[in-house]
Amino acid sequence: MSLMSMTGFGSGRAEVNGTAIYAEISTVNRKQLEIRFAMPREFNAFEHELRKLLQSELSRGQVSVRIVRTSSSCEAAGINRERVAALISVARTLGKEFNVNGELTMAQVMTMPGVFEDSSEAVPEEVKNAVMTALATAAKALNNMRSAEGAALKVELEDRITLLENLRESLLPEVTDIEQNIKNKLLEKLANANLPVDINDERFLKEVLYYADKSDVSEELARLASHFVQFRNFLNGAEGGGRSMDFLVQEMFREITTLGNKAGSGAVANTVVRFKTELEKIREQIQNIQ
Repeated sequence: MSLMSMTGFGSGRAEVNGTAIYAEISTVNRKQLEIRFAMPREFNAFEHELRKLLQSELSRGQVSVRIVRTSSSCEAAGINRERVAALISVARTLGKEFNVNGELTMAQVMTMPGVFEDSSEAVPEEVKNAVMTALATAAKALNNMRSAEGAALKVELEDRITLLENLRESLLPEVTDIEQNIKNKLLEKLANANLPVDINDERFLKEVLYYADKSDVSEELARLASHFVQFRNFLNGAEGGGRSMDFLVQEMFREITTLGNKAGSGAVANTVVRFKTELEKIREQIQNIQ
């Protein structure tokens, strides 16, 4: 499965017996899947089927769906002409009264309540099928656009992960001599306090080992390397997507923060700051991944 953005747009059209159905879908970021419909009232009877179709294609994001029905014959479509005229008249009057420019489009009028005559008859099966076809076409176009954007995001995220891998490698020389550095710092502090000590003193060596153990960052470095591998797997289509990537980034933040607190040197601190800056950029990007 390719990486997909949550932002996109798609449209579709189907026609049956002189009636044309237009469907448009637009999506933006959202942690959960939220679908909103704007369509003729008579289509509400099979909204659950339309929703099911979209749920099979999308897993996250705010989804706005607009479906419009037009016909070569107002009578054939069951359009309330008086209602249409009233809506347009009211819109123009309000526009003048409140000094708001712009005209209603017919596509907007067709989605308003009362435009189509109430009917006790169900929507003909062929019209329902046309609606489903138009929506499926729109969903396919939407996913094509989201896949293209997802491919661009993948390239950028791969570059940023490579940079993080390089930053991790640059930390290795800085943390390999932690025990010796701690020993030197302790000796320096003792000397400044006029408390000379034998470096072979057992108590002194125990203190060095104690602080060296507390400052050991080998586990954090190993976990970071593992997180990089998992993140690349998700980029290459492993099941999990944006939610799993977001979790991994949180874990990387935790590991690099712990590493910085343990190691403590100036060189390590500078690298940790750069690491966190890149992680923040990654976190912003993956919010747009399904």
